[in-house]
Amino acid sequence: MSELQSFPSIPTKILLPIDFSPSSQAALEMAADLAEHFHAELYLVNVIPFLPTTTLPDVNPEAEYLQEARMFAERHLAKCQAALLARGVKSVSSVEVGNGVVENIMEVLEREHIDMVVISTHGISGWHPLVFGSIAEKVVRLVQCPLLLLHSAKPESDLKIPSGRASEWW
Repeated sequence: MSELQSFPSIPTKILLPIDFSPSSQAALEMAADLAEHFHAELYLVNVIPFLPTTTLPDVNPEAEYLQEARMFAERHLAKCQAALLARGVKSVSSVEVGNGVVENIMEVLEREHIDMVVISTHGISGWHPLVFGSIAEKVVRLVQCPLLLLHSAKPESDLKIPSGRASEWW
């Protein structure tokens, strides 16, 4: 047994919930660095919130919305995986659909036997996170494995990645 596998704190599977925002772009860079360092597999998950059905004629049908959202996510995840492969980082991705983003993330964590999570905040303050709570905050409270929480700048500011490599992700 190698030294890396004998120590339980060294991750072998890292989960990155990704929504293609600037903050998740920074988290992807950090998760890729960690996966590269630990020779771990990076599991990217994008959750599409399930919309309630509606009978309004001016609204896109639910199936059409889900198909477009899934195609968008799969296209961007493929770009991320190609960039990770170029760095020598093994990765897997999935697109999940559900009513609860946090619940979907926790299901993937359990299903895939994840041993570390990297997640970013969106830097949003004010009444919205107080009333609804943030996804990152809920994941922090529920996750049982090591977790790296990256605090992002407020959305109004431009996020600059110092390495310059993250521009190739999507």
